[in-house]
Amino acid sequence: MGPRLHDAKRALRVRMIAARDGLDPPTRAAASQAIAARVQALPSFADARCILLTLPFRSEWDTRPLFDVAHATGKTVALPRVNPATRMLDLHAVQDIERETAPGYRGIPEPSVALPAVDVRAIDWVLVPGVAFDIGGRRLGYGGGYYDRLLALLVPGARRIAGAFDLQVVAHVPAAPHDLVVEAIVTETRMLVTAEAR
Repeated sequence: MGPRLHDAKRALRVRMIAARDGLDPPTRAAASQAIAARVQALPSFADARCILLTLPFRSEWDTRPLFDVAHATGKTVALPRVNPATRMLDLHAVQDIERETAPGYRGIPEPSVALPAVDVRAIDWVLVPGVAFDIGGRRLGYGGGYYDRLLALLVPGARRIAGAFDLQVVAHVPAAPHDLVVEAIVTETRMLVTAEAR
């Protein structure tokens, strides 16, 4: 567990970010559009009333079309903001991502702290970010543990869906027994229902 797990996660994180960074802009844009379209088509997305999204950071896929669709269908859209003091994510309702968000923690786009707070217990659908995923639903994040702590607070039945490029799905993500998983992974070519959901 300990150092060996930490080193395995770090090595995979470096490799996967390099692979993602290596996608040329047209390929990344086309794949992003395909992922967003597949996510929008999910019944769980259509049925959700209060969703948690993230905005793209560096070479991540572009999630912004989901924001537009969610608002057009009357959903409450929350975005996370890192709270370094509590080492938790604070959630805020966002209406306009251009005017109400700005680079924050480590340059990640975040909502203004002045926006209305959203209780994590109100969230019924989460787009879970990650650097890598496997068919078991295990995810590799950026190493801060923020999403692991957040996912543990969701109400039972809240949906946990990941979006990722095909190249981010690997045979095995090193994980500890307490690491939480996603129920489905949506890529530009397929949707993988994870072992937990089955």
